[in-house]
Amino acid sequence: MRLPRIAIALPVVALIGAACGGANDGSEDSAGSQSSTGSGSGSGAGAGSGTSTSTSTGYDDTFGNGSGTGSSGSSGTTGSSSGGSTGAGEACATQSSQAGFQQVYLVFAFDVSASMTASDVEWRRKDLKWDPVVAATKQFFVDPASTGFQASLTFFPGAAQATQACQAADYSTPDVPMTPLPSPAFGQAIDVIEPEISERLSWRTSTPTAFAVEGIVDFIEAQRQQSPGKYAIVLVTDGYPEGCRQGGNTLEDVVSSVEAALSSNISTFVIGVDSPPGEGAPPSLTNLHEIAAAGGTGEASMLNTGDPAQTTAAFKAAIEKIRGAAVSCTIPIPPPPDGRSFDKQKVNVTYTSATSNMPTTLSYDQACSVAGTWRYDEPANPTAIILCDDTCAVVQADVEVSLGVDFTCEDVIQVPQ
Repeated sequence: MRLPRIAIALPVVALIGAACGGANDGSEDSAGSQSSTGSGSGSGAGAGSGTSTSTSTGYDDTFGNGSGTGSSGSSGTTGSSSGGSTGAGEACATQSSQAGFQQVYLVFAFDVSASMTASDVEWRRKDLKWDPVVAATKQFFVDPASTGFQASLTFFPGAAQATQACQAADYSTPDVPMTPLPSPAFGQAIDVIEPEISERLSWRTSTPTAFAVEGIVDFIEAQRQQSPGKYAIVLVTDGYPEGCRQGGNTLEDVVSSVEAALSSNISTFVIGVDSPPGEGAPPSLTNLHEIAAAGGTGEASMLNTGDPAQTTAAFKAAIEKIRGAAVSCTIPIPPPPDGRSFDKQKVNVTYTSATSNMPTTLSYDQACSVAGTWRYDEPANPTAIILCDDTCAVVQADVEVSLGVDFTCEDVIQVPQ
């Protein structure tokens, strides 16, 4: 099946079968691949006229009837058909299972310091800064295109007025817990906190970014014990770290925290909200690029404010970039059906582009030393298929993507021991 790029929670088809030896309407090669021309038929769905190509797939097994899967050339539909064995050889019994992309969790850290909406000077005008950014943020959380992601939202500075919210513990519990998208819960939380920001309480003059990141990482570490997957921080801020009398809140402190998070496979994206031009306006937040680089995501997405329509459009573009880059390229190996055993050397992985609609076989390369390859997470005892970086980039950039994981009848790759 074909998946939207962002629908990472939806399944990709993993075709699972048995040891080769059966026959179907076409011919079958020694590796278990078979092609047929004409009309498909059988007991399953998917019969149709035209030219169909199917890959016989399987776990080791010597029982059952021959079968295959294919797609009809005339109608574009897919299905499975079962065929019997010819001769005395054992049949190739094929069963279908499903494997999904690894779940992705986006952990938003949203700056709600007074400078986002104070409106006391021209370069902090709420209608030029807060309003367009919030409008675009709310739209992301309710956008059907965000289906398949889960997200949480943490505001900083928090409500611990006595300490200026300068402790990691102030941010280890999000304001909106991890929630499947789309959801109105995030917009509702923003609506609640907005009047509080407008009051410009003294403790909202600080920007305790380092402590917010530290607390959010603690939250992620606890969360993924219960919900494994790919986690990424999305930092939205209009200033550099400042405040916190006890120290520990410099740009260098933030860089150090996101570097440590990256070493634990937590990447950090940054959306920098520059202030509108005006007398006394601070310089551009270009140093935020250091945080994004340390978090493994290249450069920060910088938003120029001053024109609400342009700010909203720029924020949407930044979110779309993050949404694409966050798509997981890890595919957990599905469990064998009927208690059969998985053979790690009998695996093919194919990629179908939305534009070509033609499957391309990806090569196995545990070292990811060449283009168009994939690897196992642990070659000795694999639990997941991981697309190598260049292949992953293609998947993340595609509007629609379809991946096929075929468990073949005979050895097709050599896995290092």
